[in-house]
Amino acid sequence: MAKRDDPATIGRRVQQLRRERGLTQRQLAEPVYTPAYISTLESGRVRPSDDALRHLAGRLGVAFDELATGRPARLATDLRLRLTEAQRTLASGATEEAARQYAGLLTEAETHGLPDAEYTALLGLGECALDTGDLTAARLHFERAEQTLADAPLPARVPALRGRAVAHYLAGELRYAVYLLETTLDELNRGGLHDPDALLLLYAGVIGPYMDMGAHARAAQAAEFALALAPRAADPALVARMHRSVARTLLAEGRIAEADASLAKAAEMYRQLQIRTELANCHWMRGYVYAQNGDLERAEAELRSAQTMLSAQRAALYSSQVAVELADVLHRRGRSDEAAALLHDVLGDLSSERGAVHAAAAHRLLGRIAEAARDTETAEEHYVRALSLLERAGAAGDLADLCRLLGDLLRRTGRTEAALDAYRTGLGHRTAPGTTTLGPAPAQPPL
Repeated sequence: MAKRDDPATIGRRVQQLRRERGLTQRQLAEPVYTPAYISTLESGRVRPSDDALRHLAGRLGVAFDELATGRPARLATDLRLRLTEAQRTLASGATEEAARQYAGLLTEAETHGLPDAEYTALLGLGECALDTGDLTAARLHFERAEQTLADAPLPARVPALRGRAVAHYLAGELRYAVYLLETTLDELNRGGLHDPDALLLLYAGVIGPYMDMGAHARAAQAAEFALALAPRAADPALVARMHRSVARTLLAEGRIAEADASLAKAAEMYRQLQIRTELANCHWMRGYVYAQNGDLERAEAELRSAQTMLSAQRAALYSSQVAVELADVLHRRGRSDEAAALLHDVLGDLSSERGAVHAAAAHRLLGRIAEAARDTETAEEHYVRALSLLERAGAAGDLADLCRLLGDLLRRTGRTEAALDAYRTGLGHRTAPGTTTLGPAPAQPPL
């Protein structure tokens, strides 16, 4: 139940409604209370009990909540309905329209003091910003969402925590992203807070940072946990649409509690739709594993599944990351021209601030393709660009491997001293303490 207003505010509201309806204090009080009690209440000198407020609400023809909080009875439910509409808009790929909807809803929720609605709107704005690649705005929205529910149980705050971690990850801050996700997982699992949706979001979110840091075993384990936790919804979009329609009907009939229940189910379905998008990470992980084992046909199939789930329209950054892995498989399958075309398209969506590690991977692969075509000048150019991006992101394992590639290229072209410098740089990154290892793995969920 929403927090009721102070006695003075309630008193003024009762007095205003009484006068609007042409009632005397005696008429409002009868038959249970006295005119003196109403006078004391209207002056703000007494805190009315729930029973008194119910009596007054009935005499004044308003809902109990409206008298206690000043909010129209249907306001919270109406906001919830429009928040599910915004979720639907975002799930359909219309990110800019969804952002406009969420911004308007956030203003309304703040005006009427509805923290749950504020939280949902801020989450939506954060997801919209991730999709458009505005990582600073995304991080700020998620931080505000966390603050809005600062006193709520941890599972309720997980979507905001996960969103903030993803924003740091996409900005190239790998270790901090892993720290956020692992500490939250640890707190959930060790504290017995085994919320499946919360755990699934966190395990799916940590796969990318693990991969980029070279922690492949942990990435594989996180993918298996996420897949085991995945909900079994045949078609969440259809179910959500049904619940939204039912809620509209119930709301029109004044059956607010039942409408609330239907909207809660619709919101859950849209959450599952978002989770299905997160599961693209798991298909990407499987594709990587198949590629490592030389099963390139299955690797390509898994990576294309991941791309389809993400779709370039809905999540350009995520799609670009998967595209780099797919290009590597295509190159290894002898389709280098197709791979190069894919990589050049991808580089339009990536930069040092937006997906730095995958931008570096694209340049690294373009360098290898150029080397295979005996275009050493272009290959060196791509390797140097990749090196610059990786140094900013601190991806030590990838840096060491790239230095080896650059060193080999320089040695083959007769620049021995420059090659030695590249090798030394690579060895320094490979052996730097703490750069390629993580602390203890988080506690495991009960599956």
